[in-house]
Amino acid sequence: MSLSSLVIPLLLAGVAAYGMGKRVDVYGALTHGAEEGLTVLLRIIPSLVGLLTAVGMFRASGAMEWLSTLCAPLLKLLGVPPEATPLMLIRPVSGSGALAVATDLMTVYGPDSYIGRVAAVMLGSTETTFYTIAVYFGSAGIHKTRHALPAALAADLTGFIASAFAVRLFFGA
Repeated sequence: MSLSSLVIPLLLAGVAAYGMGKRVDVYGALTHGAEEGLTVLLRIIPSLVGLLTAVGMFRASGAMEWLSTLCAPLLKLLGVPPEATPLMLIRPVSGSGALAVATDLMTVYGPDSYIGRVAAVMLGSTETTFYTIAVYFGSAGIHKTRHALPAALAADLTGFIASAFAVRLFFGA
């Protein structure tokens, strides 16, 4: 038996032993935490359903292809491959959708190509902004995101441009 297969059981046993040593009702704390988690889940489900529906409608309507064509000249000017435009559009909204787009890019252009590398770095250096805002603000009961959304989208755009620059810098175009 390897050490890696013992990590989770040892961690759980260690937490339980620590809790018992501090005279904490470990089982009561566990069930209370699960109850709070379900309450949070009930608050954020409507936001998540709306978000996932909007993503599906956006992709099915053809709007993504239209926006990709529209953004291509500006992206070329910034040094971002225009082929990565669908990834840039879907990443702030859906992590699984962005992974599917990146997989398609790597299948077509290859994982070691400039486009494949840019797609991989973009996935690792940006966030699913709308999902994150929906989950965290929804769980905290915040309805007005004010400056959080524009700031997060600006950070995503910076991450997209920096990804292309970093790949060019370390691997060449």
